[in-house]
Amino acid sequence: MPDRRWAWVEVDLRAVEHNVAVLREQAGRSTRFMAVVKADGYGHGAVEVARAALAAGAERLGVATVDEAVRLRDAGIDAPLHLLSEAPPDAARDVVEAGIIPTVCTKEFALALSKAAGSVGVTAPFHLKIDTGMNRIGVRAEDAADFALWLKALPGIEMEGAFTHFATADVLGDWEYERQVERLSRAIGRLRTEGLRPPLVHAANSAATVLRPEARLDMVRCGIAIYGLHPAPSTYGRVELRPAMRVVARVSFVKRIGLGEGVSYGFTYHASGPTTIATLPLGYADGVPRLASNKMDVLIGGRRCRQVGRVCMDQLMVEVPEGLAVSMGDEAVIVGAQGGERIVMDELADHASTINYEVACGFGRRLERRYVRS
Repeated sequence: MPDRRWAWVEVDLRAVEHNVAVLREQAGRSTRFMAVVKADGYGHGAVEVARAALAAGAERLGVATVDEAVRLRDAGIDAPLHLLSEAPPDAARDVVEAGIIPTVCTKEFALALSKAAGSVGVTAPFHLKIDTGMNRIGVRAEDAADFALWLKALPGIEMEGAFTHFATADVLGDWEYERQVERLSRAIGRLRTEGLRPPLVHAANSAATVLRPEARLDMVRCGIAIYGLHPAPSTYGRVELRPAMRVVARVSFVKRIGLGEGVSYGFTYHASGPTTIATLPLGYADGVPRLASNKMDVLIGGRRCRQVGRVCMDQLMVEVPEGLAVSMGDEAVIVGAQGGERIVMDELADHASTINYEVACGFGRRLERRYVRS
């Protein structure tokens, strides 16, 4: 089939499998492993990543929305599937019918879940979200036992797990992390005193899985790391991850410009002499950060080429170094390796004053996903 667009995203599923396997090993074989595939697998493709992660040893999957979960079910994935945010009460029946394990932290959703389970004739498992200090969602740690006792009285639902989320697990020596661990420990201790023993207690995200053995508990939840991206500088050197995403385009136009000529909107770049400019057919509508304009590099012919002028909605331009011959159709790499050079997601994120999570999720579906095993 001929290319309809000279820009795409390559996703190496073997890299995903490698990352899951090494993180699974680090967590320990007695600890269950959840692969988090929300936000369309952090931009990599939820269905394909989910299958690769399960094949590599993940036992469960995590998503953020009911629609994300239903898409996985529609694709034939029958693994335990966790909704990591509490759904609206109106979605409770969809949650039950799709066999999704929801988060519960409000009475409104708990009542709706109980009613939906009763109408379908099943017992619906759920996980109680305990807020140990991040102040996003969850029942406060000191109120968790009383809330769990109230939940126990509702028909048709059963607490399979309890969990929290760390705000600073990536910061070694951080006292706020220690306070969250202490609050979780006290909350779980109180649950057990009341005769409530959730089979799965979990707290560790990617950073905690790598850095905090004491936080691995019954299950870890790895997101960013299964895509080969580090959650923070503190995890470099502690686990060997392989980036799974490569963002690629082909040169769509080549021109020669003279001294002083400008490039792109606002002429934020002017040539310091006769210069060759290559245009690539992707831009900020595809997820290339406009904030990275005049700062990022692109690889062509295994060499770094400076991006120049403002990144446009659908196109961006690069300055071709002297001595490098570039022609229309040549491969250019925005993120990933080419020859002996590599541009990592963190580099592009730094240029855009953001984090690798946001950049990876930002590469949109206008860019075809091509799945490889390298």
